[in-house]
Amino acid sequence: MGRDDGYLLDNRQAEAGTRFDALAALFDASTFRHVEAAGIAEGWRCWEVGAGGPSVAAWLRERVGPTGRVLATDIDVSWTGTAAADGVEVLRHDVGRDDPPAGPFDLVHARLVLVHVTRRDAALRAMVGALRPGGLLLVEDADPALQPLICPDEHGPEQERANRLRAGFRQLLRQRGADLSYGRRLPRLLREAGLEDVEADAYFPITSPACDVLEAATVRQVRDRLVAAGLATDEEIDAHLAAVEAGRLDLATSPMISAWGRRPAGHGSQRVV
Repeated sequence: MGRDDGYLLDNRQAEAGTRFDALAALFDASTFRHVEAAGIAEGWRCWEVGAGGPSVAAWLRERVGPTGRVLATDIDVSWTGTAAADGVEVLRHDVGRDDPPAGPFDLVHARLVLVHVTRRDAALRAMVGALRPGGLLLVEDADPALQPLICPDEHGPEQERANRLRAGFRQLLRQRGADLSYGRRLPRLLREAGLEDVEADAYFPITSPACDVLEAATVRQVRDRLVAAGLATDEEIDAHLAAVEAGRLDLATSPMISAWGRRPAGHGSQRVV
């Protein structure tokens, strides 16, 4: 089957805001821990790539202070725009196709972005090229193929159904060019891009109220496509949503792999296209 172009989880849908809130609840603490460890300080210039919701950009703006700069970009800034009230610059931008914004930057961060970008190699080069010498790139992406189950404890029919629906969702993602095993390759890709001191770790919750919220919003967002593709029936989806909302499932997420490295100090900044 040919690839169906376009991001499956469209920011313009009503459920997008719910998803962004749930993702913030699940992953912001881990993201902030990595940025803190990098030594973020007042005056830093930061580029938040594919920002989606406003939470990370607003936090960065608070940390860099009035002398710093935070630029938040996305192909759809419907939900990012609220961060502008906190002094964040917001720009509509496709990291896989457009020239990088004017830098250089002390920090470039992307979370749950490159796994969905079909021109992800070009996007990664652009982010590396936007760093100042010694600047840090932090890329965080899921690896659904590493742990494919939404219910790792598949002990009954409700859990089995949840995992079948998750398999259908992954199929829809693949049809749109998503690389479901991208996360594990990040350390190698950062080294191949010329970064130094590359490290990585992984984090994923296996049960959380935010996991329930995220799953319900995600399924509602893609239910029509699941049904149209013959991957699920409306009855199965309704029964699954009822089980989620009743709190009967221990829902996990795909592992979030965070990889980071620094641009060598001896290299000047350049624009990479």
